[in-house]
Amino acid sequence: MQLLNDNFDLDRFFSRVSESKSPVLMIDYDGTLTPPVPDNDEAIPYPGVRERLNQLLEQTPTRLVLISERWSEDLIPLLGLPRLPEIWGCQGAERVYPDGTIRFVKLQPEAERGLEAARRWAIQAGLSDRLEHKPTSVIFNWRDLHPQNAESIRREVADNWSEAALGADLVLRESGGRLELRVAGTDKGRAVRAIVNGNGSGIPSAFLGDDLSDEAAFRAMPADGLKVLVRKEFRPTRADLWIVPPNDLIAFLDRWLGQF
Repeated sequence: MQLLNDNFDLDRFFSRVSESKSPVLMIDYDGTLTPPVPDNDEAIPYPGVRERLNQLLEQTPTRLVLISERWSEDLIPLLGLPRLPEIWGCQGAERVYPDGTIRFVKLQPEAERGLEAARRWAIQAGLSDRLEHKPTSVIFNWRDLHPQNAESIRREVADNWSEAALGADLVLRESGGRLELRVAGTDKGRAVRAIVNGNGSGIPSAFLGDDLSDEAAFRAMPADGLKVLVRKEFRPTRADLWIVPPNDLIAFLDRWLGQF
């Protein structure tokens, strides 16, 4: 573990966790709880993570929240927990409560039409096997394409989807070999703000994430919240702490568990 913010008192933070009746632990899924994998269907947690998440749910007062780009329908089977945590899926546009109740943000008709037009175009272009469909977005994945073809195809998709976004309240984002056309205003930062603001002041909170999409969540964290970068290679970040998975990740979860 490496502290990146000299002004952050890590020991004091964990002391606050131990004193709290409902500390909040928010965690990204892909690349944070799981190793990076080319096939999304194979993204399962690092060994030992499931057991510790289950302990957090069963043995502590922690409010455990997973905030993911994934739709919960895809996430829950991979997570493999006997008890559901709270899940904010689709970049926060979907909320799954621990009792299984699901709520989505309501899409405007223009956004629905824009997403459908983007899907239809990609299918007609022969790209259906590289599409991911979610209730609030459509994603094109070119990670394993040959470099000679990847850039021209990526550019073609980006140009078409940029047109689909015009006037449709949609935004186009690129990250990690993926293009995502999604409803504007849905990101992990918005989810973090909603969670933290709903808790009231004084509740210790932490967010763990790995990629650039998690920087929005870091920016949304309160000043006394802990922002944790979880990845094997360092990158510039707003995080307070850098941990290298899986060993540091397990150690961090164990330290959290050890406060109770």
